[in-house]
Amino acid sequence: MVPISCVLLVDPHGRLLMQLRDGNAPYYPHTWGLPGGHGEPGESPEETALRELHEETGLSPAGPLRLFARQELPEQGLAKHYFCGATWARQEDVVLGEGAAIVFLTVDEVRDGRPYTPGTADMLARFLDSPAYADLAAGAADPAAR
Repeated sequence: MVPISCVLLVDPHGRLLMQLRDGNAPYYPHTWGLPGGHGEPGESPEETALRELHEETGLSPAGPLRLFARQELPEQGLAKHYFCGATWARQEDVVLGEGAAIVFLTVDEVRDGRPYTPGTADMLARFLDSPAYADLAAGAADPAAR
């Protein structure tokens, strides 16, 4: 199974950072997913998540990332690691390093039926209904948490 790391990054308004893959993507073009990608030799899944987040968006999380879930997709030969964290970044801080767009979406926008890469829709539903998301959204909205 090929290891993949993805980042569920929550902004100060509780929005989630999402990526629209472009037409040049070798897999699932014109589909929404999370910042992330394949690990490099010797990298831990968390190191992959941090590197991919920075390469694709120019962003770093406001604190440490936490492993939210691991998802095996044997039909694709993938083992996906989902890390979550908060950011103080605004949309104008995002640098498009890969894909057609990288934007912060509200919960309603995430759940509006757009097409997602395999496993992503299920994981997003789990995350948005989780205490981990509630904690990140509450902490991000609280200026005293800075």
